[in-house]
Order: sequence, then structure tokens, then C-alpha cells
Amino acid sequence: MKLLTDDQLQALREIDTPTACNAIESFNVRGRVEGFLGMDINCLSPELGTMVGYALTVTVDSTTPDVPRNDDVWREWVLAMDAAPKPIVLVFQDVGPQPRKSAHFGEVMATLARRLGAVGLVTDGGVRDLIEVRQLGFHYFAAGLVASHGNPRLLAVNVPVTLDGVNIEPGDLLHGDVNGVTTIPLPIANRIPAEAERVRAREGELLDYMNSSDFTIEGFFKRRFKH
Repeated sequence: MKLLTDDQLQALREIDTPTACNAIESFNVRGRVEGFLGMDINCLSPELGTMVGYALTVTVDSTTPDVPRNDDVWREWVLAMDAAPKPIVLVFQDVGPQPRKSAHFGEVMATLARRLGAVGLVTDGGVRDLIEVRQLGFHYFAAGLVASHGNPRLLAVNVPVTLDGVNIEPGDLLHGDVNGVTTIPLPIANRIPAEAERVRAREGELLDYMNSSDFTIEGFFKRRFKH
């Protein structure tokens, strides 16, 4: 896997996620309803801006009672973070029986993950310690907040996972902000910033026209449907 440079990663951080999605469409590398997560996974730390990083995937369960934790898997997860390309975005797929009562992350795990190069977590389950984790500068994208960690277990590390119908492989590039999360296909990732500028320019021209004294509906149609 060819990694992006620090400058290329920074260029992606300067783009909002909807514009990144629009830019991806220009390359026709995936379907229009593929690759992005829906409204069941929410940005819980919008003040942190845009998150960009490589997926480190884990399957998790915190709602099966009376099953002991496998510390070998926890060690594997820590070592995987240490070895993974940076920045890391942790992707936790909940496979437990009560995902709406799950809580897979809090202040302690976020502090450790951040120390080892992770910038955020994306999960279809729950999280907790929101205030403390925000203060760490660690991004949360999750189904919601739950007070108790229940019976937390990590099950498998660096395996393919599926969140909201989107298949995510270890090492996939993720981009997220207050609007949600999308994958960015790595073969076109370094071309997204330039295409995003073209998207912004086209939209800017249309917005300027709609706000001008020359605006007419027919004029709008001519401009809108030529793109």
C-alpha cells in the first residue's frame, strides 16, 4: 500500500467531507450510493474539524454477559496500532446482541489510542466519556452515547468489517467531518484536493449567480444542467 505524504494528508484535511464525496464522483470509480456511511453513525465531535486516516479494523462486543475478555486480542490490538500506518482511524464493528446498549470506547482507550497514533474512532456501536475524549482531540463517529462499558471485548483485529453496509478493509483511507464519513479510494486519493477545487469553483459560480440581481429560473436551469 502506497501511503500519502504528510502534505497530501493535510490537503485532504482541508476539504469538507461532502466536497470530498463530490470529488470522488468525478472519477467514476464506484457507484453513487457506495462508500459512505449513513445517518446512523453520527459525528460526536464536530468542533475537531475533519478527520483523515487509515483504517485499523476490529470486531467488538460489549453486551454479551458473563464471557471473559481475551487479553491476547487486546495485546494484538495495541501492537497493531503501534505497527499501523499513521494516522490511524479505528473502525469498530459491533457484533454483540444489544448494539444500542454497547459502549466500546472511553477516555482510557482513547488516551492509549491517541498515544499510538490514532486520531479517531468510527463505530456502529456506542461510546462514552464524550467530554474527556473531546478534550483529547480524538474524533468520535458513533451510533450514540452509553454510560456503562458493559462487558467489553475485542474479538478480531485487522479483519474486514462492515458498517452501515459499507465494507471497510484494514488500511482503507477514511475521511469524516460533521456531515459524516466516507472512504476515499487510495488510487485517486492524491487527486482529490485538485478535483475538490474544481468542484468548489463550479458551485461557487452557481451560488454567485443565484445570489445576484441577474438571477432567473431559466438562467439557473441553463447553468445547473450544463454541469
